[in-house]
Amino acid sequence: MTSRLNEQELQAALAELNEIAGDDCWLIIDGKLNKTFTFKSFIRAFGWMSQIAIWAEKLKHHPEWFNVYNKVEVNLVTHDVNGISGLDFDLAKKMEMFKP
Repeated sequence: MTSRLNEQELQAALAELNEIAGDDCWLIIDGKLNKTFTFKSFIRAFGWMSQIAIWAEKLKHHPEWFNVYNKVEVNLVTHDVNGISGLDFDLAKKMEMFKP
């Protein structure tokens, strides 16, 4: 069972993730880990979502996401702990590995 990160753990994990992300950083918005990815086309955005869906299934942790044309907005939160957990950061790191 995973647990909700406290504020100190959350800020440390966010700083580590944003080192990987580079200029296009992740944010905490409304208690969720948030980022919008931009692709060259709809098919590339959809292809990326398909790749990430496989990882999400392996982690048994599924994103809240919204796709319009070449953009995918991602919100990660662990509903079982009513907040952000290590699982959210694990999935975010996978997203960064396959980003455009």
